[in-house]
Amino acid sequence: MIEGRIKRISGPIIRAEGLGSAGLFDVVEVGEKRIIGEIVRLERDEAVIQVYEDDTGLMIGASASSTGRPLSALLGPGLMGTIYDGIQRPLEALFRESGAFMASGSRGNPLDPEKKWPFIPDPDLAKKCAAGESIPALPGMVLGAVKETESIICRIMVPPTVKKSSLIELAPAASYTVNDVIAKTSLGEEIPLAQWWPVRIPRPSAERLPPEMPLVTGERVIDVFFPLSKGGTAAIPGGFGTGKTMTQHAIAKWCDADVIIYIGCGERGNEMTDVLTEFPHLTDPRTGRSLMERTILIANTSNMPVAAREVSIYTGVTLAEFYRDMGYHVAIMADSTSRWAEALRELSGRMEEMPAEEGFPAYLPTRLAEFYERAGRVHTQNGAEGSVSIIGAVSPPGGDFSEPVTQHTKRFIRCFWALDRDLANARHYPAISWIDSYSEYAEEVRPWWERVSLQWAAVRQECLDLLKREQRLAEIVRLIGPDALPDDQRLVLVTSEIIKDGYLQQNSFDEVDMYCVPAKQVRLLEIIMEFHRRAEACIKLGAPLTKVTSLRAAVPGISIKQASSAGERRDKDSSLETKFPAETGEETEGRSLRELLSRLKSIVKNEELSLLDEFELAMRASLEELERSYRIRETL
Repeated sequence: MIEGRIKRISGPIIRAEGLGSAGLFDVVEVGEKRIIGEIVRLERDEAVIQVYEDDTGLMIGASASSTGRPLSALLGPGLMGTIYDGIQRPLEALFRESGAFMASGSRGNPLDPEKKWPFIPDPDLAKKCAAGESIPALPGMVLGAVKETESIICRIMVPPTVKKSSLIELAPAASYTVNDVIAKTSLGEEIPLAQWWPVRIPRPSAERLPPEMPLVTGERVIDVFFPLSKGGTAAIPGGFGTGKTMTQHAIAKWCDADVIIYIGCGERGNEMTDVLTEFPHLTDPRTGRSLMERTILIANTSNMPVAAREVSIYTGVTLAEFYRDMGYHVAIMADSTSRWAEALRELSGRMEEMPAEEGFPAYLPTRLAEFYERAGRVHTQNGAEGSVSIIGAVSPPGGDFSEPVTQHTKRFIRCFWALDRDLANARHYPAISWIDSYSEYAEEVRPWWERVSLQWAAVRQECLDLLKREQRLAEIVRLIGPDALPDDQRLVLVTSEIIKDGYLQQNSFDEVDMYCVPAKQVRLLEIIMEFHRRAEACIKLGAPLTKVTSLRAAVPGISIKQASSAGERRDKDSSLETKFPAETGEETEGRSLRELLSRLKSIVKNEELSLLDEFELAMRASLEELERSYRIRETL
């Protein structure tokens, strides 16, 4: 250890002398309580330290001891289902020790040192070791596995730091603690069940892969209009109350990632409380078990020391890379990077650095790039395929997207889901603006989507163009009203309304509509655009719009639940049910196409897609009959 003395204290920034020989980003223990800090600058014999705990009562002249190692995360079995703070202290364990408020200098083992895990060595490696064969100890090589939860198998790997050597010893199948050695190399290196890794250094991989596989979220506006690739980066900017946290919660529950890491970075305590209370009770739709079995939470609320905010996202992405190296697809929810940037601004001000725009440090873009560039889909060092996808929430003051954090974030992400306050106020969920949002992954994931439907790209672009036309027409309507428009332009407004209500809006409380499989997403949009094209042909032949929108279709096999509330919640006491059973032969007049198109999303279940084909046939027959009647009139 290198010993020094505190020379100056300025909030979470401490200047100590006698630490000139320490390394940059080394961990330092400060004062009698041994508060954890990190060296962020070295100037001759002095070091600038940012501390991650409350330093109230710390005095000049107190000791500052460098541990000689960088701030690191402990990686091994036991991470899943745990709630950490920004420096990987287990909050549940500290709560049992010291109550609701952590005392300065509190310590907790990131992984339970006494719990034993059933380790099963790789059968081939075990045979070769038993036979005395020479086995190269390659970085990333899987030594064995531990069943961490019912959903996750933790693979124990050779650390990336192991030099060229041979494996000479491998532990047999038995139960071990995280500190027990399970393998040894010819150079005397010991490989324990859990290993440390510096949080600011990206874990290496063998090869980066193109982002051509979408991260399927079940949200139609995301998956079809603004898709995110596995290994991609996305930002969700929006003002207060627009639904950033709700959207991240929905993605965490329904996306097809194997592991979820939720980072609450500087958020209000009540928002993190919602996460901590809801996530353990959410059911994983793939396994039917608790979602926490494949989730890690990093809680760093706004009343915690501001410096810990700065390191929390690095801790989160390091844990994500650990599971990526096992071959898992990991999704990170960072909420919010604006609070993280505010922490950088405060620390920069305390260090008396020259401020840039709005007081943020000049290196803000660099720090953002360092974070988002750790996302990616890769071939790991053991040949497996894994990915880290980062979805960062941005909280611009007043919803102003021109502020520095949002603008710099747009430089490093390729998917932008802009939340609209007007949509949020109208209870339109998700409140993602189809005008301001964009995705640069659309062309890269196109081959995947075309295996679902060859029409995906064409119908997607046609729909986006229609919504842009509707925005231009809406400005005219506000001035002169909709009745002044010709029927073909009013049809654009009608179809856009169907798209908004019957496609883009999604009900999180509806058992049918809360998640939409890719095939259903595309079929719904194809049917809506088919309606628009055929209705447009009828109007060109002279059919009035009112006649088109009032067309009815009797569809066998479809059951409609029409909720009385505007939000379309399924309330058994107030719902009216109308059934069209095919087997009874019961004749019904049917409902209007406009109403059916708006309700198909919650009528047809994900496993009943054949009903969409039946509906399309019935809709097409009604529109063709109308078109035929006006075509005959035209010839006469």
